[in-house]
Amino acid sequence: MKIGSYAGITRPSFFLVHPDLPIFIYHKPQLQPVPALGVHTENMKGIGLITKFRCSVAERTYTFSSADSSVSKTKNVRLGQKQGGSSSLYTHPSLLEMKNKKIANRARVYEFLRSIGIVPDELDGLELPVTVEVMRERVDFLHQLGITIEDINNYPLVLGCSVKKNMIPVLDYLGKLGVRKSSFTEFLRRYPQVLHASVVVDLAPVVKYLQGLDIKQNDIPRVLERYPEVLGFKLEGTMSTSVAYLVGIGVARREIGGILTRYPEILGMRVGRVIKPFVEYLESLGIPRLAVARLIEKRPYILGFGLEDLVKPNVESLLEFNVRKTSLPSVVAQYPEIVGIDLKAKLHSQMSLLHAVIELGPEDFARVVEKMPQVVSLSRIPILKHVDFLKDCGFSLQQVREMVVGCPHVLALNIDVMKLSFDYFQMEMERPLNDLVTFPAFFTYGLESTIKPRHKRTAKKGLKCSLSWLLNCSDEKFEERMDYETIDMEEMEMPSFDMNTLMEPRREESDSDYEDSEDERV
Repeated sequence: MKIGSYAGITRPSFFLVHPDLPIFIYHKPQLQPVPALGVHTENMKGIGLITKFRCSVAERTYTFSSADSSVSKTKNVRLGQKQGGSSSLYTHPSLLEMKNKKIANRARVYEFLRSIGIVPDELDGLELPVTVEVMRERVDFLHQLGITIEDINNYPLVLGCSVKKNMIPVLDYLGKLGVRKSSFTEFLRRYPQVLHASVVVDLAPVVKYLQGLDIKQNDIPRVLERYPEVLGFKLEGTMSTSVAYLVGIGVARREIGGILTRYPEILGMRVGRVIKPFVEYLESLGIPRLAVARLIEKRPYILGFGLEDLVKPNVESLLEFNVRKTSLPSVVAQYPEIVGIDLKAKLHSQMSLLHAVIELGPEDFARVVEKMPQVVSLSRIPILKHVDFLKDCGFSLQQVREMVVGCPHVLALNIDVMKLSFDYFQMEMERPLNDLVTFPAFFTYGLESTIKPRHKRTAKKGLKCSLSWLLNCSDEKFEERMDYETIDMEEMEMPSFDMNTLMEPRREESDSDYEDSEDERV
């Protein structure tokens, strides 16, 4: 049995016919079946046609094609190209050449870097200049900024920054903000990653955010110079959570700008790992949370004291030197820096000095630290000068020791002011020296503002009172005392630090404007 099948391509003048093909299972043909028509043999001459069928017999695939020899060869070549034959024109030898050239250029750049002392090992995979000349330009530009070979080796990725596209735009932006050019070297040493940043996408939003935290425009350069790493923080990450926590424990919102201006490192502190544990530890010592908030407002840098490395060991040192546990809150609140210094060595040094000068014993030294913890930071010369001054006033060594234990501040006051007060005490008040031994805090009061006017009032009224009763009170309380018929001896106690003064309501005006001061240097 035979089945006739015809397939052809229609042209205006002919039809191609293939009759009487064997029985096959046909796949989709490339040509459409048409009715069988006769075509003369001569009409087939010179016609470049390809007829092709794909068919399967017993799960095998066959391809049949017929064409004019000259045309068939040409088209078979083209077909082979599309099928990825070995003679494909899509395999460009130039790509290999370009790759080899790139490798050679990179090798020359690496050779140049090694010749000037830069180790390029970390630069693999980083997009670098293709020529030594461009790389030399980058290195020279960094040298002009004060960046040394050692600095580059500390962060070799800086060599991936283009001078024109990265470095100059970033430095121009920082300069326009007010960052001093003299600080660029240290700025880039601390945070070289800034050169990779986009001014519009990365830097400008951070600056805007800082302004939103009430940092004044004029203080932005100072903040960036002190803590350039802030330019790499996410706006809604650590920065926002640290500020929110401080406000939550009682730090006044209007004080945040000043706090961050003085100590912007807070913006990079983790609440859970740094700030919260520090606050809670101070609370565990007996300092109320609101008092801790006030301490942070006044001395924000205390948050940078390492809790495990410094704070806890220093508290243990205070206890070892006989400071009473009940006095720890007062000691830390008066002088927060005491938990952030090399305390044990200072305690030992000061105790030895005072023992040598005024024969002060360990227990008395502890009482001195409790009343004036700043004594641990006093230098030797001022201490000796103040002791000599008191001796010159006529006090015995024992009396000097009693005065120091009673009011350690006599070792740190302005000696010229102390002289004026002592002269008035002797010439006008005509009191015995023992009154000063009993109340050495006399030297801490202002001569013109407090001592003179109060002495004149009591002298005029004919009152005989102790120096403590006369001076150890507010102006309002003193006015009340002027109405007393008798003197209450209970009101003659020595002054002491009051924790409640830390928790008094803040003033209306903020006093957080940035000021450089000696007591804030740690």
